[in-house]
Order: sequence, then C-alpha cells, then structure tokens
Amino acid sequence: MLQHTWQLQEAKNKLSELVEKALSDGPQIITKRGVETAIILSYSDYRKMVSSQKKLSQFFRESPLVGVDLDLIRDNSPIRDVSL
Repeated sequence: MLQHTWQLQEAKNKLSELVEKALSDGPQIITKRGVETAIILSYSDYRKMVSSQKKLSQFFRESPLVGVDLDLIRDNSPIRDVSL
C-alpha cells in the first residue's frame, strides 16, 4: 500500500484528489506544522480495520493466560518513607 503525506493546506485545496488517492493508493497522511495529525482512508479499508478488531471479552477468553493461577493478594506491608 503506497502512502502519501499531505500538508493540511494542500489537503484542503486538493480534497477530491486526496480522496481519490485514498481509494486507489491506500491511506493518506495529513500533517499540520510537520506533525502527522490525521489520516484519510477509504471506507472499505476502514471497515476491514474495524471488523478485524476483537471484543475485549473475546480477547481475554482467548488469552494464553486463561487458566493460569495468578496471585492477586495485595501486599499490606507498611509504606516506606522515602526522602528525595
């Protein structure tokens, strides 16, 4: 996927071209004062990205730590006084 970087002013002036590039070439990055601030991508790329995400509950169910006995007992030791 070819990515292209656009300055914000250029993106404003060439919005139609920016959208066409996102459709044909993939995500387009927009910078503001030299900092990457936004990205334009096609709706189909967005849907692929969103649909590939798992629900948090599913992530935990499929975690390699399922069934591992974790020690969740809190340490009640007195707080140490540290001078800085």
